[in-house]
Amino acid sequence: MRGLIAAATGLLIVAAIAGLAMNAERILDRVAPFELDRPPGLVTTLHLQLFRWKPQRCLAALTRGGVDYRSVPAKELENGCGYGGAVSLQQSGVRYGSHILLQCPAMAALILWERQVLGPAAERYGRKLTAVRHLGTYACRNRNHEREGRRSEHATANAIDVAGFTFTDGSSITIAKDWNDDGGKGRFLHEVRDGACRAFNVVLSPDYNAAHRGHFHFDMGRWVICR
Repeated sequence: MRGLIAAATGLLIVAAIAGLAMNAERILDRVAPFELDRPPGLVTTLHLQLFRWKPQRCLAALTRGGVDYRSVPAKELENGCGYGGAVSLQQSGVRYGSHILLQCPAMAALILWERQVLGPAAERYGRKLTAVRHLGTYACRNRNHEREGRRSEHATANAIDVAGFTFTDGSSITIAKDWNDDGGKGRFLHEVRDGACRAFNVVLSPDYNAAHRGHFHFDMGRWVICR
């Protein structure tokens, strides 16, 4: 009898927690809904973390935001590489130069950064952005391309590396050449790096280490770091 009571109590506790979570989601959606066309705020991180556990919320946010994407069949995890809940970006406000495949929360963070950080920063720089040059999203590899060690977030389509930017007048800015620029190029790069920290969990730049001297690394992994 005691065992039955304990089991029933456990089920009630689980149900209560589930009910609280559902109510919290409803309140969050009503008070501060996630919108790709709204600057990231205090609860943006909560929405993005919810997307990790509820893929349909993420896909709905992309659709609601007018993102041109398609869902990608899952790639079974093997030897630490693979993905599920990934999407492919078909077209956006700027060109990315090559294929963008990311797990949905990382894609949502990328579009949020593009619209709410990158575009406004380009305007303050006095240019209109036309393209972002990236160094890849999904890749079955270890961190920093090391032969041994932990798998990179790239191995699960959860990261993107950004190397530079091109503007409509034909000019460009690259992290490798312009990070330490004392003028507008340097200010632009530091602004878009800092702004990325409001969307992604991990943002690494040349300030982090020599391995990132030529690009920004953005990911939605479990750690939180902005440097």
